[in-house]
Amino acid sequence: MPLSPPGRWRTCIFASMAPLLQTRSFRSDAALEALAKASQDKVPNLLLYNYPSFSGAFSALFAHLFHSRLNLPCLSLPFSSVEPFRIDDLCIEGLERCYLLDFLGPNGFAVEFARRALCEVISFDHRKRVLPQIPSEEDCPTNLTFHVNLEKSSCTAVYDYFSTILAGSEYHNGMDVSLLEPEDRDRVEMVLKYIEDGDLRRWSLLDIRAFNIGLSEWRSKLNCVTNPYMYEQLLDISVVDAITKGNTYNSIRQKAANKLLDNVLKVRLGRGFYGECLGVRAHGNSALSDEIGKQLSVKSAAAGLRFPSI
Repeated sequence: MPLSPPGRWRTCIFASMAPLLQTRSFRSDAALEALAKASQDKVPNLLLYNYPSFSGAFSALFAHLFHSRLNLPCLSLPFSSVEPFRIDDLCIEGLERCYLLDFLGPNGFAVEFARRALCEVISFDHRKRVLPQIPSEEDCPTNLTFHVNLEKSSCTAVYDYFSTILAGSEYHNGMDVSLLEPEDRDRVEMVLKYIEDGDLRRWSLLDIRAFNIGLSEWRSKLNCVTNPYMYEQLLDISVVDAITKGNTYNSIRQKAANKLLDNVLKVRLGRGFYGECLGVRAHGNSALSDEIGKQLSVKSAAAGLRFPSI
């Protein structure tokens, strides 16, 4: 099987069709047109990823890199539960393999799709709530595989999956095949650790909450239909930059909250019958209620008063 050179990018279907894909919806005319063209061209591989999930987007990145390395044609599309694709949309001619990345679809979707499409369907998820969707071995189509690991985020599982497949391959010049270039590997793997820490609700890594806040600005860019540069942008994300942005955002909000906290009021509850607490007038600043509430709680506790009022 011919391998692509070690350069980062190769022209892909989603990128070459970018001028056609202008709408922001998901089961849109543009997305259906992309599927129709893939059917006409008999594209054998379809990558559907959970939108707007970072685990889904990074899973799509790794699937994309895998197919690029091996020069395998593929079509990438976001899959949204808001307006999901119908099974008939996805049963395209020539389809050999479909990946469901970071989702299993609506209840029964994966099983029905595997039965009707007759292609290999490989799905990844890490959420406990999807376990009831997995049928017994007797009821599961032989062309359907579930990779559901509650201890590993989907993006990490997909990264490991495609890395393992490539592990034994070599470029024509003797270089080892890898999903990621050496200059990207450490940075991207650290991003995966932080995404997994949030996905699995561990919240154990240093500055994980600041990371999630800083990362959130990218969420609107996770649609490869409207953003043909999504994969390059995902590769450029770093934990340090995301944490810095998150801390800056938190600092700005805290400074705004502190200005309001300079005018703390003592509030009598039930004309004093239920005690007193501290409060502030925060009209028009409800978005700062979290920061204000935490500081008022500290001040009220120090003064021996009840819970604060905002």
